[in-house]
Amino acid sequence: MKEIRKKALLAALPRTVPVLTGFLFLGLAYGVYMQSMGFSFLYPLCMSIAIFGGSLEFVTVSLLMSRFAPLQTLLMALMIQARHFFYGLAMLDKYKGTGKKKAYLIFGLCDETFSLNCSAEPPEDVDRGWYYFFVTLLDQSYWVTGATLGGILGSLLPLNTEGLDFVLTAMFVVIFLEHWLKAEKHITHLLGAGVSVLCLLLFGADSFLIPTMLGILLLLTAFRGRIERRRAE
Repeated sequence: MKEIRKKALLAALPRTVPVLTGFLFLGLAYGVYMQSMGFSFLYPLCMSIAIFGGSLEFVTVSLLMSRFAPLQTLLMALMIQARHFFYGLAMLDKYKGTGKKKAYLIFGLCDETFSLNCSAEPPEDVDRGWYYFFVTLLDQSYWVTGATLGGILGSLLPLNTEGLDFVLTAMFVVIFLEHWLKAEKHITHLLGAGVSVLCLLLFGADSFLIPTMLGILLLLTAFRGRIERRRAE
């Protein structure tokens, strides 16, 4: 069994190196950001282990600083992480027969892990379940390490954290631009941008996020058929 796990780990490690570089940088920024908001390194450490959702963890910082609103927090978490529902559906066959490891594979299914495990097939002499497990574990360990180091360094070094809270905005902008460049039709992008601007004007900067997500969800559901036809054309 030890040899099986070792072979799977060695096969998974090189595949996750690109994730390592990205997660360490973003994790460091997240840890420093949390420390600048008055939280010790234990907060990014525990949150990166328990939540393991980069964008949601950044948003959670502002939620911890605001008034107690469990319903709003639940809705925001569901909206931000809703894409994981579709990730899970896509991985049903991949994770079939993985035994007790399946619970952790489901929990650790972030964007990067989904991309690696969905697109790549493990070598024939490598156990499939352990390969997926180590890809997931390595990716999370990179994020936990980066977030924890950021929290520690932020408290030890005299860092200028002014503007660091813009990291989350920049991350979402980059994700939006990547999808824009890959897509041939931009109906959904324009729809999302339009709803966001409208809700910002109607509800203000402090309260527009939930209405925006609900509005986008309703419009995409209502016009799904028309959007798919336009893409097919």
